[in-house]
Order: sequence, then structure tokens, then C-alpha cells
Amino acid sequence: MKTIIKYVLLDLLRNKTILVYTLILAVLSVSVLSMSGNSSKGLLSLLNITLLFVPIISVLFATIYLFNSVEFTELLLAHPIKRRVMLVAEFTGVALSLSLAYLLGVGLPVIFLNYSLASLTLLLSGLFLTLIFTALALLIFVVFKDKTKGIGAAIITALFFTLLFDGLLLSFIYSFSDYPIDKPLLGIISLNPVDLGRILVLLQLDVAVMMGYSGALFKEFMGSVVGSLYSIACLSLWVILPLMYAIRRFNKKDL
Repeated sequence: MKTIIKYVLLDLLRNKTILVYTLILAVLSVSVLSMSGNSSKGLLSLLNITLLFVPIISVLFATIYLFNSVEFTELLLAHPIKRRVMLVAEFTGVALSLSLAYLLGVGLPVIFLNYSLASLTLLLSGLFLTLIFTALALLIFVVFKDKTKGIGAAIITALFFTLLFDGLLLSFIYSFSDYPIDKPLLGIISLNPVDLGRILVLLQLDVAVMMGYSGALFKEFMGSVVGSLYSIACLSLWVILPLMYAIRRFNKKDL
């Protein structure tokens, strides 16, 4: 497994897309943090950049890379290597390269220019989103045989979690505003890792009021240690469950 991880990681670290991704994140991070006189406003702008770019780039890049590596995957399977081991190794290699790009592009500027607990929470959210959307890309790769359909599924997945989900959530809140929907709303928001990451950081910045109705609700629940552990547990499940399902499907897949 270590050999496969090392090969994938070294291959991706030389990839121009990864280098450009790191450079863009670094330029945006330094610009936002340097130009903003208020540290909270700077982190808010950086949070929006993270929530928009990280899911889309992670799921799209990982999906395309995995489909382009089909021949490499088939070559590995010709050797006495378990499918589970090979798939986990490929996931680890891709996730490590994207996480390293995020840490270099956002982590270093944040640590040197605006180090705080909220900054560390932002990095934690960004790393979780990287792992989650890489795991979803792996699942898409296993489910779809056709590359075009796989890329289409990756785009729909990214748009659903970054844009469409919030629209559906608002519709739900307005439709059932006359009913006690606090607890169901907590459960629904837990279904979107992007929202979980956003709320975690906003709570650390103490600007939960900007989240409107759900802000007050999460201020009460996620402002506690139990609430923070709950959100981290949900984000961890978002990594583990797609990965486990992808392994299960891949073990039965006819290549």
C-alpha cells in the first residue's frame, strides 16, 4: 500500500493542476488577509473561498484523475494486491496531495497572518471537505464506468452541496415555519458537510446571527463542546461512509 500511495502522491505533486490550485489559494488567501483590516472579515472571506473552491476542485479533480488512471488500476489488479488495499491507497494518495495543496495555499498564509482558534477551525473544515469530496469522487468512479457520466455526476454533486441544498433548506424552513422544526433542521443540516463546515467556523467567529434562523439554533447547540464533537463526528462519517461503500462496490465490480 505504501508504494502505491507514494507513487500516486509523487505523480500528483508534479501535476500542473495541483500546482495552480495551490498558487490560486495562496494568492487569494494573502490578498484577502492583507487587504482586510478586520481579522474576522478576512476569515469570513476566506471561508467563502474555501466553501466554494475546495468541494468543486476536490471532487472534479479526483474524479478525472481516477478515470484517467483506469489502465494503471487494471495493471495493479493484475498483481496479487487486494482490491480494497489498492482503492484505499489511491484514495489516500489523491487526498494527501489535495490536502497538502490546501495547507500550503491557505494554511501557511492563515498561520502567519491571522493565527487564531477560528483560523484553525477554518483549516480543519477545509481538510474535512477535501477528504469528503475526494471520497465522493472515489464513489463516483466506482459507480460509473463511463468517464463523461462520471464527470457529470461530480459536477452535479458539487453544485448540489454548495448551492442547491441551501435553496431546498430555505424552502423547507418557509414551508414549515409554523411548526417546531428545530430538531429536524439540525438533522437536515447534518446531511450537508459544506453547511457543517460553514457553521463551525462562523460559530468560532461569533457571527452566528449572520446565519439567520438556523444560526440561533446552532449557536445554542454547537456552541457547546458536545455540539462541536457532534459536528466533527458527522464530518468524519461523511468521509468513512462513502469510502466504505465504494470499497464494497469495487470488490464486486466487473472491470
